[in-house]
Amino acid sequence: MEQPIKILIVEDNVIIADDMQSMLEEIGYEIVDNVIVYEQAVEVLKTQQVDLVLIDIILASDKTGIDLGKHIRENYDIPFIFVTSNSDRATVENAKTVKPNGYLVKPFEQQDLYTSIEIALSNFIYGKQNASNEAQSNGGGNTEDVAMSNSIIKDSIFVKKQHLYYRIQFGDIQFIKADNVYLEVNTVDKKYLVRSPLKDYLEKLPQNKFYRAHKSYIVNVDHIDAINSKDIMINNTLIPISKDFKEFIISAMNS
Repeated sequence: MEQPIKILIVEDNVIIADDMQSMLEEIGYEIVDNVIVYEQAVEVLKTQQVDLVLIDIILASDKTGIDLGKHIRENYDIPFIFVTSNSDRATVENAKTVKPNGYLVKPFEQQDLYTSIEIALSNFIYGKQNASNEAQSNGGGNTEDVAMSNSIIKDSIFVKKQHLYYRIQFGDIQFIKADNVYLEVNTVDKKYLVRSPLKDYLEKLPQNKFYRAHKSYIVNVDHIDAINSKDIMINNTLIPISKDFKEFIISAMNS
């Protein structure tokens, strides 16, 4: 199932915080929580799934938004955006030390908020993809009829559909079929088109669940319903398998 981006708001002005929450929910984001101090934010990050954090720099406690940004950088691999009424040089320089993924000055409109979030997510995802590519080069349903950018975060993959990034859990992916320069990613009820070589995509998926069953297919072994000498069946779809994969599956079934 696709899930909207989950956002944590850290803002000590309750009126502004509620206004931000309304703006974001109207666009299609999900608000995980709306808190006013550092300590509350730390607790939410520890216990909830959060994809992006919006942080006021001045909070209603000794710890500032910059302290929270530092905590996120040291403990989590997620983007955050500073939202502040202070755009003076000293504040900006101080904020830059924790490398925020965006900086939004109050007052702002819904479009400003949306643009800041989408650019932060896009740059964050692009940066992760580039880092992954560099590491490798250094040795290491309905059909959505459009190519989608994608990235891996924790137990999911992000795909872009229209104007929002959606999270697809690995467990919901049943199989992936190569179709020219695109991959057709099949979930229980939908198909997504992603531009990527099959081999590269396999490297991004959990190695204990996803296998190359055939030169044109990757399958999630948890979704295999039946098998014969030439094919497996997933969700009423027959998928051809190689000799090596057949031997692997039979061996796994008997172990």
